[in-house]
Amino acid sequence: RRAAMRSAALCLFIVHRGLIVSTMQAVFSVVFYFSSVSLYPGFLMVGYGTVFTMLPVFSLVLDKDIPCSTALRHPQLYKQLTKGRQLSYKTFYIWTGISIYQGGVIMYGALVLFEDQLIHIVEISYTALILTELIMVALTVVTWHRLMVLAELVSLLMYTATLLIFTTYFDGDFIKHWDFWWKVMTITLVSCLPLYIVKYMHRKWSLRQYKNLKK
Repeated sequence: RRAAMRSAALCLFIVHRGLIVSTMQAVFSVVFYFSSVSLYPGFLMVGYGTVFTMLPVFSLVLDKDIPCSTALRHPQLYKQLTKGRQLSYKTFYIWTGISIYQGGVIMYGALVLFEDQLIHIVEISYTALILTELIMVALTVVTWHRLMVLAELVSLLMYTATLLIFTTYFDGDFIKHWDFWWKVMTITLVSCLPLYIVKYMHRKWSLRQYKNLKK
């Protein structure tokens, strides 16, 4: 049961990780008159798929929704899993919608808030993208494991080091300005806050069901 749920969460998150950056590229191309220019250079795309997001995403295999003892005492939990609700067309469409929403918010947010600084569109949108991915992993987790926390921190530290070291891709002086950070945080908040509210309500409902099982 736990392996099936972890595999489903991992599959959906990998789909989300790819769709969100594809949405951003589509918005970028449309805004700039269907230009075929890539939003991010190859180095950053490789970093996005490996160094900056791989550890947190794959740490989802350590997640668990309920203790083993509870699952063993209640066979109906296994019966619910056979319905295939964890990985279905419905969940796929939900995560597709989430990806399109977040990709659109990040890209349009960067264009609106930094209208006079579009030369820095890479730093703006890429930073918001990485932060959004790390926050989404945190929102997906039900039970935290110390390796999950470590994966999040390592990814964040590695991206911070990249901002400071690779000046070819990032403008160090621009990144140090407070104006850059509060606008990036605003974009990230708008992309993640609605999903946090939905997740919070879902957790409340799941907790109520779990209490009923304990009774």
